[in-house]
Order: sequence, then C-alpha cells, then structure tokens
Amino acid sequence: MTTLHRSPPFRAEHLGSLLRPENLLQAGVALDDGSIQQKQLAVVEDGAVKGIVDLQINLGFCPISDGEYRRHSMFRILGPAPCTHFEIVFWGTFFPGMDGFEEIQNINPDIFRYYMPDIAAFLESGHKPGESVVCTGKIKHVGSTYLDQWEYLKNLVPKDKIGECKLTLAAPNWYHMRYKEGRAYPKSVYSSDAQYFADIASAYQEELKILYAHGLRNVQIDDPNLAYFCSGSMLSGWKKDTANTKSADALFDEYIQLYNDCLSKRPVDMHVGVHIYRGNFVGSRHFSEGSYDRIASKLFQKLDVDTYYLQYDTPRAGGFEPLKYLPKNKNVILGVITSRFPKVEELEEMKKKVYQAADFVAEGNNESQQAALQRLGVSPQCGFATHSSGNALGKEDMVAKLKLVREFVDSIWLGEP
Repeated sequence: MTTLHRSPPFRAEHLGSLLRPENLLQAGVALDDGSIQQKQLAVVEDGAVKGIVDLQINLGFCPISDGEYRRHSMFRILGPAPCTHFEIVFWGTFFPGMDGFEEIQNINPDIFRYYMPDIAAFLESGHKPGESVVCTGKIKHVGSTYLDQWEYLKNLVPKDKIGECKLTLAAPNWYHMRYKEGRAYPKSVYSSDAQYFADIASAYQEELKILYAHGLRNVQIDDPNLAYFCSGSMLSGWKKDTANTKSADALFDEYIQLYNDCLSKRPVDMHVGVHIYRGNFVGSRHFSEGSYDRIASKLFQKLDVDTYYLQYDTPRAGGFEPLKYLPKNKNVILGVITSRFPKVEELEEMKKKVYQAADFVAEGNNESQQAALQRLGVSPQCGFATHSSGNALGKEDMVAKLKLVREFVDSIWLGEP
C-alpha cells in the first residue's frame, strides 16, 4: 500500500478474542459430548456475542469484534491425567472449510517440527496435539466459513459503524510451518512449496473478495509464526534439522511473498493488519521469545499490510529500536498492556513507552515525535482467550484492562477513537 490507512486502525484497539462466558464454554462442551445440537449452541453464541458487542461499545471501542465466540476447536490439545483438554481456537474454520484439507483426530505427533515453539510448549508440559488440519488434496476455496459470523456481527452495530468492525483471520502459513519438511502436503498433489502457496493465496483472495462484498473493511491476521523467526531456540532447531531443504531466512522471505500474494487483490479501502505475537498457553504461558530486530527490515518494508499489532508487554519482545524501519505509510499498534495477568499497569510508565517508541519511528523517518505518534496506537499484547478457557484473569480484570487502554489513549490522543 502506498498511502497511510487510518480509522481503522484506531488509537484504542484490542486483538479480537475476549473471555468467554461460562454458559458458552459449557455449551461448547455439551456439543462435543452430543448432549446438545449445533442449533442450540448457536442460540447461546448469539446471546454471548450480543453481550460482548454491547460491552465493547460501552467501553468506547471502535474496532468491535464478536470476541471470537463462535470459534471452538481446530487444534485440540490433550492434557495429562487428571487433566482433560483445552482447545486452541483463534484461527477458526478457514482451512478445514476448504477442499483439500482434512481434520485429523489423534494425529501422530511425529508430523510436527518439535522445535516449533508452540509444539515444544505442548510437549514439554505433558500435552499432545489431539487434532490438527492437514492438506490431503488439491486446495480449493468453496465458500466462506466466516461469513455467517460476520453477518451476525455487522447487524449488531449501526450501519455507519460496520466498516469499523474487525474480523480476525488465520495466518496463511499456519499449516505449513508446523509440519516437518515434506509433510505439509502430498507430493502427489503439489511438487513444491510454490505450488502449494499459490493455491493458498488464491483461497485468501477469494475469501477477502466475499467478505468485502458483504461489508467487511477491517481485517486482522493472527500470526505467531512470524515471531518464531525471532526465536533463538526455533532457529537453532531449524539448523539442526537435516530434513530442511532451505534456510529459515529463505522461508521467511517465502512467507512474506505468500502474504503479499494473498493480499494482492484486496480493494484499497480494505484495511489489513497482522498481529505478531508469542503465544498464550494454559496459565498464560508464552510460546517464544526474541526481539523483532532480526526480521524488522523485511517485516516492515516488504510485507504489504497497513498495520502491525506488536507484542511489547514484557522484555522478551525486545526494545523499540526495530521501529526505525517502519515506513511513513504504515501503522503500529503497541501491545504494551498485558492480557495475560490481572495486575493493571501504571499509566505513566506505559506513556513513557509509547513516547519512546515514537522517538524511534521518528528517527527512522527523519520526522518529529508528534508526526510519528500519528501512526501509533495501543492495545493489549494479545487476545484474552486464544484458547477456550482464556488467560489467567477474570472478566472484571479484562474490563479493567480495556478501560485502561481507553484511558491510555485519551491521555495521549485526546478525543480520538
């Protein structure tokens, strides 16, 4: 994109997933064990979505989401006894909704690269993947699985606010990076990553076309994988894996191109941001560490998105120096407030961080701090409920964090949404 896209994004943002009410969690379990049907679950979902939309409006947020309340299980993690299981839910139904992908129950863990930070975290804690999605044939987009979710959400807000509502989508690389070399797709179907990526890109183009036609103008792609290229443990594991046929740097370049191909046909008034983060696991545990320095130049200057939602709530994300590479036509939303724990941050300390970030943006573009601030906003570092049970805090804690975001914004950008 060549021009700066604003409103969206907004000064006060959150990252999509919000804590699920207990009746929704219970209904999801009931659906799994067969005690209720999908129609009954939908009634509970409708009520929960309406409630969380009302909450966001009352708190003064513009990028309204449905809390990701209709997303239940696409990668179930089986826990050690006496634990049961929890579900990773953030990427929804895009991949299993296409021809050529299949949900595999009780998947053989041998398919995974064990040094991928999320896989390593599962295995280290005694969990194992219970279900995943694998390419088994020619990939083809056959209809949007997000459309019903979007239609319900947009009908809960005034017509002039529909363009502000946000839908989160899965990262296009998600079911590629996690699998060992040669295991992401059948060689009888795709002879190379390039062929596989081409069909993934075509599917994303079609998805965005459909959603745009129904009024969606604000998209956030959730991608922890890009942060893995900052992880020393992942990079070390990659080098040691003799099955890999390319370097981690070469793969990062290919993922940048994959994104750009996915987004190449989007209309100019469709805002697209990418949320790069280090994961939320049970008990608010993170997956990976490492600053953005290693990938900053390519990430900010070659990836064709409007906005970067970046995690900056702990030192494990590094400093703000990489923001020197942010060009003048792109935004950064600084995730300086944690969604993982209930303690409320000190407002003045958070303001210092934003001004520090603005100074680095200004330095890289030979502009004033005030000019740099026009491309910044703030948010929690991640969603509140990447997995079904949510992070280690309650609803009141979540509301306090969201109120802090709004107060924070008013202290720097008074009167801006």
